[in-house]
Amino acid sequence: MAFYFVQFLTGLASAASLFLVASGLSIIFGVTRIVNFAHGAFYMLGAYVAFTLTERFSGALGFWGGIVVAALIVAVIGVLVEMVLLRRIYHAPELFQLLATFGLTLMVQDIVVLIWGPDDLLGRRAPGFRGAVDFFGQNIPSYDLFLIALCPIVLGVLWLLFQRTRWGVLVRAATQDRDMVAALGVNQKWLFTSVFALGVFLAALGGALQIPRDAVHHALDLRIIVEVFVVVVIGGLGSIIGAFVAAVLVSELNAFGILIFPKISIILVFLVMAVVLIVRPWGLFGKPEAAARRTPGLTVTPWRPLTSGERLMSLGALALAAMMPLFAGNYALTVGSEIAIFVIFAASLHFLMSVGGLASFGHAAYFGLGAYGVAFLAKAAGLPMIVSLLLGPVLGLLGAAVFGFFAVQLSGVYFAMLTLAFAQIVWSIAFQWVEVTGGDNGILGVWPEKWAASPANFYWLSLGITALVVTVLRVIVFSPFGFALRATRDSPLRSEAIGINGKRVQWTAFVISGTVAGIGGALFAYLKGSVFPDSVGISLSVDALVMVLLGGVETVSGAVIGAIVFKAANIWLVSQTDLSKLVLGGFIVLMVVAFPKGIVGTLEAIRNRRRSSDAKKSALVTSRIEAAE
Repeated sequence: MAFYFVQFLTGLASAASLFLVASGLSIIFGVTRIVNFAHGAFYMLGAYVAFTLTERFSGALGFWGGIVVAALIVAVIGVLVEMVLLRRIYHAPELFQLLATFGLTLMVQDIVVLIWGPDDLLGRRAPGFRGAVDFFGQNIPSYDLFLIALCPIVLGVLWLLFQRTRWGVLVRAATQDRDMVAALGVNQKWLFTSVFALGVFLAALGGALQIPRDAVHHALDLRIIVEVFVVVVIGGLGSIIGAFVAAVLVSELNAFGILIFPKISIILVFLVMAVVLIVRPWGLFGKPEAAARRTPGLTVTPWRPLTSGERLMSLGALALAAMMPLFAGNYALTVGSEIAIFVIFAASLHFLMSVGGLASFGHAAYFGLGAYGVAFLAKAAGLPMIVSLLLGPVLGLLGAAVFGFFAVQLSGVYFAMLTLAFAQIVWSIAFQWVEVTGGDNGILGVWPEKWAASPANFYWLSLGITALVVTVLRVIVFSPFGFALRATRDSPLRSEAIGINGKRVQWTAFVISGTVAGIGGALFAYLKGSVFPDSVGISLSVDALVMVLLGGVETVSGAVIGAIVFKAANIWLVSQTDLSKLVLGGFIVLMVVAFPKGIVGTLEAIRNRRRSSDAKKSALVTSRIEAAE
């Protein structure tokens, strides 16, 4: 009993830091509606800055003063980020906000390595809390007890701030109805800035307080942000009480899960998150949201099939790509195969988002399931490559069918978070079910057969499948099913009134998208010769979102261009510089702010403006001639 009691206290200590970060994210989302993926980066910056200050200044005053000053410094950085970047995208769809803040996260990762180096940093013990307290023969660090006591104090201070101050009243009002607050004459810009500063301060404070417990390293941001999203979604977006309860729940699940359910300890929190979203989409203490903003994928310019000239151009580009083995080396052909595979992956997500209006944050789940499906068939069953390629994506289809059934019941950010939860469940299974998946060691030796083993032959195979997949998706877009899907996306009530079963149509689109992603994963397994849990990771899902945005989410075929440009740039940057994340992150931020329509969308907008200008000039000339006559 003593051991379990100490384990319970350890879970509470972990909950303290998690609550600080989650409460900051919850406050920011509740008021600004920004899905701030960079919140983990501010947490990491708080830890690094606190390490520097506490090492430079000695004594208790130097340590505790360094903790607070570090959080204040990072809060000032957060204010600058909000004023320069986030103010420009407050009214953008959640997808654009997520990608902008993800680009910021990539930049911060390289910046901290540039300043502090790649090695882990060990902070010194907190003055006055260096010992341990005996609990029935079990020792618990006194610093953990300090964190346990700090958590409810911070909760109480936040409650008083939001309930007993004029600023808190304005924040709560903005959480409920931002437009009404603006109509009353409140300066929304500075209200949002102050809320963002408070949220970043809490995140940085949470990171700074962790340096006596954990090593500081440049992967802290991604490690914490997933758990924070889980806490915020379970507790309810915008609810401080919900963040507190959910932080305790998640931390205790982590503390006891590894003892009671060691085989599925990582899965537990994501299962709880999925169940909460299915039963109560707005969280335990949250409130249902008002009507969502314009869904990503809605377009003003009507879509049309390719003209004869555009089809000839596409065939010409495909023919040029097919001639690449005649002059390119093996490395270039391998890179070309990888780009073709990621065109399939990006096209599958683009179909779901652009045509279906459903922004998935966990699309890598089906890509990874397709890869594992091929690995199981090729290694365990010993089936030929052709059969494995045909049957392997079925695992992605099954996963999409099961997860999609629950996901399409939700919309907006809740839909996105549920897809993220399902993706993390798949990743956790791949990581922990070592007997079947190999765990972190992966499944090795998934090599193509002799007829496809050479880089040239595998490139032609990848290119042919990619062309077929993209063509089929375009046919679906302009089929009766595609029109029904777009009708459900644009106006659910009107489409239902004319007899379209919107949920069934969206679920079918989800299954199609997951199956196509599984095809890409199946090819990827043969390209790499192995499968690892990274194929299901959150970073791969975000890569797919970046490709779609880069090409243009409001276009029919933007994902093809987006995937080619992003993957080629990513591979080239990694080979050319050690600061590839900094450059790539800056590029993503620039695209979101300056070219939100993406490459294809921007080109189409320029072409439409020129056509409109030419039409006006022609009309003006005609009118002058008529006037002269």
